Amino acid sequence: MRILFLVAICCLLSCSTRQNASEGWKVSRQAAEFEAVDAVWLIWPPTDHKNGESVRNVTTSIIEALLSDLNIIVTCGDSVLCDEANKVLKEEFKETGNLTIQQIPSIEIWARDMGPVFVETSKGGHAIADFNFNAWGYADTLDTDAKTEEMYDVRVAELLQLPIVSSSMTSEGGNREVNGKGTLLVTERVEIGRNPSMTKPQMEEEYRRLLGVKKVIWLKQGLHEDDHTFLGPLTTANGSKAYTVVTTDGHIDEFARFVNDSTVLLAQVDSTDFDDPIALENHQRMEENYQILSRETDQDGNSFHILRMPLPKTALHKMAPGDYVYDYIKTLDYRDGSTFPAGDTINVVAAASYLNFLITNSVVLGQKYWREGLDEEIKRRDEEAQKVLESAFPNRKIIMLDALAVNLGGGGIHCISMQQPKIVIKR
Repeated sequence: MRILFLVAICCLLSCSTRQNASEGWKVSRQAAEFEAVDAVWLIWPPTDHKNGESVRNVTTSIIEALLSDLNIIVTCGDSVLCDEANKVLKEEFKETGNLTIQQIPSIEIWARDMGPVFVETSKGGHAIADFNFNAWGYADTLDTDAKTEEMYDVRVAELLQLPIVSSSMTSEGGNREVNGKGTLLVTERVEIGRNPSMTKPQMEEEYRRLLGVKKVIWLKQGLHEDDHTFLGPLTTANGSKAYTVVTTDGHIDEFARFVNDSTVLLAQVDSTDFDDPIALENHQRMEENYQILSRETDQDGNSFHILRMPLPKTALHKMAPGDYVYDYIKTLDYRDGSTFPAGDTINVVAAASYLNFLITNSVVLGQKYWREGLDEEIKRRDEEAQKVLESAFPNRKIIMLDALAVNLGGGGIHCISMQQPKIVIKR
């Protein structure tokens, strides 16, 4: 695979390398995802979350869907993974000039959360906004793996010779949604949970400094199946217990997304699901978020257009000893006092959402859940979600992918990708 794309970017931006705010620039804004994109960053998966569910197949499906649309950079955590990625991708896609493989140390695949957040500067060009990282609240910022993940965006900045603006505040890209004009959506429970010693005004000041935003809208809670795993298992429709899958405690990209600078797509629970306590809790949370959004305005005082997107039916699956996620969550201390049934098969709730889509120049990658033999209602809802995306993005091709292998690790297509916007050079 070629590295011409990265070399070109490095040369173009070398004039602004290693600047900081004391050298006369500041962040002007973060471009919205629906704006022009140069590249998408992905991480080659080192493992599967559940045996038999291939994360690598999802990754190659994303690459296949996007290769004709933009540049793709696949990073690998070590040389062994790079060798593997080179072999697999060369066989799958032959020689292609816009697919790059690059070694950057990492533990997990969640490029959205610890990957490079490209922001525009007052001098033109890009910088990287570098927040702190504590493994989504499962560790602390001094944990060895968390420190490796936290350095991922810094290493990208060094590779591209981009300046960095850093913060000691902990925040993940999956919990920040911008409209490109100055408005930021976040989930309050997540941001306060990550930064218990900070006030909202203090956090808002950091968002302004690192992202150039003018207004922050605080939605209350995310999806119930995205609650922290260590809080304890959830109660399902039949009264049994099911564990969440190393989830984030409520990232915004699972339930509320900008589709343009004035329109928010917000999750909605189908009333036929109200007999499911997980869905019913989601209904209460999403309607509270709807009330907040319906009263709010953007950075210029204009109301939002709110579209609703259905949620999938609760996606329950089995995990057993030997599954990567199972072997991790059995080590957790559960705050509800429950004891993990180590050695037994368990039910888990996949982080399933139609909102966890990726927007690129001419394509939107969504998620679908129906498989042969499953309830036809799942297929009907997949089709409904695709129609909503087609309505929201009339000038883009909608491609729905089976991303369950990723969902079983606590995220989705949006979570494992990070877009690199077109470069803006000010003269």
